Amino acid sequence: MIRNPIDVATRVSPNLSALIESRLNDADIDPPITLATIRTFVIGLLPAAFTETEQLHHFDVNESLLDELDGLIDEFGETALAIDFVQDAASEPLSRVIEAVMYDENRQAPPTLGAIKEAIFSGLLARLVGEGALDEDEDDGLLAEIDTLIERYGEEALAENFLRYE
Repeated sequence: MIRNPIDVATRVSPNLSALIESRLNDADIDPPITLATIRTFVIGLLPAAFTETEQLHHFDVNESLLDELDGLIDEFGETALAIDFVQDAASEPLSRVIEAVMYDENRQAPPTLGAIKEAIFSGLLARLVGEGALDEDEDDGLLAEIDTLIERYGEEALAENFLRYE
């Protein structure tokens, strides 16, 4: 199977990206996991009556995961590797933390994921909450999120590569 040369993950909704990532992390599934594999999983989750009704009436205003998958399959084929469609971006609150470290005038080198974690441990979150750049409830999961990124990409990965611009 050939990997897609373009960054197709930017065209995937966060919900579908999270679903694909959860399936990729499931140890019971044999690789390679393709878009067709993900579609089969999604169809298996939905009762038959729901999928028929949804196709006829499209109750939700947003595109369903099944519709989104069908569009991706039409464009990239059933055998496209699902891993290509997982978004590798920080959440909006973590992006604000990364930017705060990036724009620190005392910083001499671009920050890595390890440097972001170190800044979090050094009290950056409290400062950003105090400045109003982060809400009090936004800082709860940031340490777990940075740990996940470090686990996947390593401490030396440049943090700016994970910024999310919305």
